[in-house]
Amino acid sequence: MLTAVIAIALAAALLALARPASAYEIHRGPTGVITYDEQAAAKGYILLSPTVKCNVTYLINREGDVVHQWNCAYPPGLYATFLPNGHLLRGAALPEPPVKIGGAAGMVQELDWDGNVLWEYKMFSPDEIQHHCFDRMPNGNTLILGWERKTKQEALDKGRIPDTYPEVTVLQGVPMRDFWSDFVREVDPQGRTVWEWRVWDHIGTGPDQFDINYRLPLNVGEDYASFDWTHFNTVEYLPATDQILLNSRNFSEVYILDHKSGEIVRRWGNPSAYGQGRKPGWYDSGDQRIFGSHHAHMLENGHVTIFDNGSERPEGTRSRVVEVNLENGEVVWEYAAHGRNSFFSYRQGAAQRLENGNTLVTSTQQGHLFEVTPEGKVVWEFVNPIMCGEGKALFCDAADYLEPLGHDMFTNMVHRAYFYTPDHPALAGRDLSRKRPLVDGAPKFFRLWPGAA
Repeated sequence: MLTAVIAIALAAALLALARPASAYEIHRGPTGVITYDEQAAAKGYILLSPTVKCNVTYLINREGDVVHQWNCAYPPGLYATFLPNGHLLRGAALPEPPVKIGGAAGMVQELDWDGNVLWEYKMFSPDEIQHHCFDRMPNGNTLILGWERKTKQEALDKGRIPDTYPEVTVLQGVPMRDFWSDFVREVDPQGRTVWEWRVWDHIGTGPDQFDINYRLPLNVGEDYASFDWTHFNTVEYLPATDQILLNSRNFSEVYILDHKSGEIVRRWGNPSAYGQGRKPGWYDSGDQRIFGSHHAHMLENGHVTIFDNGSERPEGTRSRVVEVNLENGEVVWEYAAHGRNSFFSYRQGAAQRLENGNTLVTSTQQGHLFEVTPEGKVVWEFVNPIMCGEGKALFCDAADYLEPLGHDMFTNMVHRAYFYTPDHPALAGRDLSRKRPLVDGAPKFFRLWPGAA
């Protein structure tokens, strides 16, 4: 019976695809691998951690079959990555956090192939919490992104204009009465803090400071305009220059931070955040280049890739991936779908440049992963079938919508996926021939319709 229902739904999807359209739009559709061009797509595996009611991190092959998995004690906070030593470095979302800003997690763990916890660092108290990101440094230390609580009076003392914040705002049922400011902590393998950098120590209106009165419009979200002030979502160590790469969603900027001095040596994305450019206006993006950005990453050529969500862009909300030369501020490459319905993530998202020159994109909110060539051709496409921890062969707009969070979020969200070649230290010598489908009995769409390649 299930197979018959799936077949009917797939037939409807094929008919929809066959019609000319400026953008593909559908309420139900197949999950798993949709497109697979074996000649053009990179050879390797994808590591992904579904974030909604799922404690499992999966390693899948290009056909969408599971070749290994890690069953963890906590949901991801928000993703996992392989280390050069072959271990898994994973964020963990602990229960009952002091604040429920999106991305709050609380712990970073290192696991071996069998899921044994070899190391962990917990940042979880009434006054601070680990969130979003982490990065293992070549010296064995770990950079961890955190939020620290600051009172309203502390904000006023720093120059915050009175009456520009509410008495209280409620996020996912948890009241928030104080500011939560971003900071970066470097810890050694023993968990000792060896270095810290705080936004709070760099408040001002200069080009190397953060304006405490820069805020998003109130209708974007009361917490965005007040207590969740800068909302960083990237921390990456740059060993060649001993610098740190950061990204702020709310300021829509990337930053290069000097590790030794703690000074901002470069920033890009929104000059109006420090009074040096036109602010966005009605159907005018002004001098702002990215909107609500996520996952900045330094490439070997010195450029930076950024997932530009495009949320709140006055000239039309549409996501894209950009490659930026920070030396001159020029966007040297970008990818956006022709229709927003094909690729858009209002919040979250990631991009990884692959060895073959293609880019793996994670469009978070509908669990949509795809690999795109430099010329803009999609050569692999995947819709995560894990919905609230259970596999489903069909994605449904009504059944799989994550209503408590809104903003087009669905139960198959993936914050950030990573691609790995077969010779990566975590995979080299591993027998990955034993595999199973993510959803038992589900057809492989890319085989049913070869034209999908």
